[in-house]
Amino acid sequence: MTDHQYEEGDRVRIDIPDEMDPDYDRLHGRYGEIIAILEDDAGTVTGDTRDAVLYRVQLKDGTETDVRWRDLRPF
Repeated sequence: MTDHQYEEGDRVRIDIPDEMDPDYDRLHGRYGEIIAILEDDAGTVTGDTRDAVLYRVQLKDGTETDVRWRDLRPF
């Protein structure tokens, strides 16, 4: 199990710094709430255990998206 920077119920802002990121236009600057915490094996690929965590965020419009720690800011 990995340490989580955020917990379910936390309100967050999605902040994607790279304008070339394919999700930038769709997600950058949007707000939501973390509704689930998932884990995968991305941390073994990158060598950073934080990358093994996906935060499922329910946006204010009700849609859901999965985001890594580096693209989230507390709100």
